[in-house]
Amino acid sequence: VQLQASGGGLVQAGGSLRLSCVASGHSFNRYALAWFRQAPGKERECVSVISRSGGNTYYGDAVKGRFTISRDNDKKTVYLQMNSLKPEDTARYYCAADSVILSAPISTRQTSYESWGQGTQVTVSS
Repeated sequence: VQLQASGGGLVQAGGSLRLSCVASGHSFNRYALAWFRQAPGKERECVSVISRSGGNTYYGDAVKGRFTISRDNDKKTVYLQMNSLKPEDTARYYCAADSVILSAPISTRQTSYESWGQGTQVTVSS
């Protein structure tokens, strides 16, 4: 599956953005989907994951309570709603897809994900 992320931009602290990641190809609903981010000089980290069914989600501690992941299988799209943004959320955000069986647990490891989007830049000013 090929992924195309969009929705990044420049926003003031406290503001909101919604990232989108559209997939091309077949069997979108066979993939668990994740958002990772990487800030300059830092390692890539897992921000959020959503299972194939959408019933299970994961949020990193830094974004819990502020970000919401969702998916629309008909539109082959995964979203990341980001509220109450902070300067430390500044990073390039990547969507990723992991082909898994329906009962597979959520993975936060980069190596689990075989397809990656090109990323979209989010910059939060103070």
